[in-house]
Amino acid sequence: MSTSGEHGTGAVPGPGGVPVLRLPGRGAMQDLATFTGRARRVDPDGAVRLVLRDTLLAAYVSPVHGGGGPTVLGLRVARLPGPGAAHDLDLTVPLSGLADRFARVVAGGLLGPDAPIDLPLPLPARGVEWAGVSPPRTGWDVLGTVPEALVQQAARDGAREVAEGAGDTSGGAAVARLRAAVWGREVPGTEGLPAGAAFAADALGFVVPGEPVVLHRAGRWLRLTTRHGHVLARPALLSP
Repeated sequence: MSTSGEHGTGAVPGPGGVPVLRLPGRGAMQDLATFTGRARRVDPDGAVRLVLRDTLLAAYVSPVHGGGGPTVLGLRVARLPGPGAAHDLDLTVPLSGLADRFARVVAGGLLGPDAPIDLPLPLPARGVEWAGVSPPRTGWDVLGTVPEALVQQAARDGAREVAEGAGDTSGGAAVARLRAAVWGREVPGTEGLPAGAAFAADALGFVVPGEPVVLHRAGRWLRLTTRHGHVLARPALLSP
């Protein structure tokens, strides 16, 4: 592993001990910015958990959580080239703060086509309960495929119901309960897949017409996988 931070890709210590995520170039940064930007559109006050192990970067977001409903995580994984990171990383940061760091890199003219990009990370987010949830990494069984049209329809029907219901509801707690009820419902024709998983897959840009959406299960967890990313969903703990 690189220890100087002059070569390789990964997490290196920045000024004042602030972690710096070293990305291999413009494409990698734009991919991460697009993914987290989509997550921020549906969860403006949300966060992203960045987990780096050697050269494998996993970025988790949670478009659906809280209110007694399901926990739904969006996951995008990138294998970063090079000899490895100077330091492993497991840090949860605000989506808004990360967007600000992207903007600073672009404004500073530090976005070369191929040269590594040092992305200083914002201060950690606090009180992000879903970030302490760890889905299984192994033991997944394939259940089959879900038509992409069904995923998109479930996402859009639910989003419309939440928008219409929230307009007649007062208070954040009531809206959270509404979201939990809508996104906790099963997608028709699936084995317990909450509609919130369909919403996350659609909102994060993982569902593309004509491309398969594969459904997996490991214990209480279900996973939708496309070539663009993964959505991991755990039903509410009190659900049957």
